[in-house]
Amino acid sequence: MRSTLKTPLLLMTLLPVALPALAAEITVACGDGGAADFCPALAQRWAEANGHQVNIVTTPASPTEKLSLYQQLLGSQSQDVDVLMVDIVWPGLLAEQLVDLHDYLPEGAAEGFIPSLMENNTVQGKLVALPWFTDAGLLYYRHDLLEQYGADVPQTWQALTDTARRIQNAEREAGNERMHGFVFQGRAYEGLTTNALEWVASYGGGTFVDAEGQVTVNNPQAVEALALAASWVGDISPEGVRNYMEEQARG
Repeated sequence: MRSTLKTPLLLMTLLPVALPALAAEITVACGDGGAADFCPALAQRWAEANGHQVNIVTTPASPTEKLSLYQQLLGSQSQDVDVLMVDIVWPGLLAEQLVDLHDYLPEGAAEGFIPSLMENNTVQGKLVALPWFTDAGLLYYRHDLLEQYGADVPQTWQALTDTARRIQNAEREAGNERMHGFVFQGRAYEGLTTNALEWVASYGGGTFVDAEGQVTVNNPQAVEALALAASWVGDISPEGVRNYMEEQARG
């Protein structure tokens, strides 16, 4: 049972606010890995508590492939999926085919969320998503190795490069030949774009596209940042890093 051709963009803990009172059969597109692993269990728990039937569709692990699948489904007005789990950078891309949740939420239901996330999920006044969780960029480091080699936690990318190379070389001389100083999301997908944005921004290179839609990445600071990142491959990072996504980078 589906009440609309447009797919409401909701997250699992908030499903009740978008469904009719009568028992329904809905299909939820869950993700893969990380917090998405909780999606099927939460959906089933909600279904049992509310008398509905939930079917789970597993989506590709790659965000790029997942977005392509969603665009195909929405572009064809497919009714195969009712609820989508989406990335934080997709609302603007998918908004045209999604319902306005303002029309479905009870008063006050959207309160209590981080304001910036709600702004991100609102496209031309249309609320197309509600947050389930959010992501943040993290730098994992080996405290034991920094302490062993008398190194401080790097505060710049150049310092990270120098520290990683020094520790990597020392470890290899000690017999740890497979040691690499730094890995990252290097595959040609949005994970690399996210990393690159952090590198460029930290060098004062701004964003790739400004608020007016103008491409701004062609500047000396951005070139310096990306040149340094490119130099890592085959040095402190393995050649294979060019195929790493999140889980490969976490090891």
